[in-house]
Amino acid sequence: MEDEQRRSLLRSAKTIALVGAKDTPGQPVDVVGRYLIRAGYTLWPVHPLRQSVWGLPCFASLGALPGKADIINLFRSASACPAHAGELLALAWKPRVFWMQLGIRSPEVGKLLAPQGISVLEDLCIMVEHRRLCGGVD
Repeated sequence: MEDEQRRSLLRSAKTIALVGAKDTPGQPVDVVGRYLIRAGYTLWPVHPLRQSVWGLPCFASLGALPGKADIINLFRSASACPAHAGELLALAWKPRVFWMQLGIRSPEVGKLLAPQGISVLEDLCIMVEHRRLCGGVD
């Protein structure tokens, strides 16, 4: 996905499911999650053990989400990503993008999701890309 496509995605997306969400101060997922909230996205934290994150209700899985997310953003190890892609394929709805954070790559995810028309982004921080392409928020 080229810069202009990412810019368009980030500007048009409304809802982001953040898998691996936790609000532990200083952790990258906490910094990114808080940023996405400030940027105006509806954020759905996903974590199997937490009841709430950032004062928001937390969902145990993608299947527990209350609706369709435009972006699934992963803060999980690369080895966990194919299982989340499989979980996603079982849903009635599909996101526009399956986005793996900085340092996370999984060729298997692309093989699973690309045939379904779901874009896959790897090894990119959604916060960094939002700041770079959309001007960012304070």
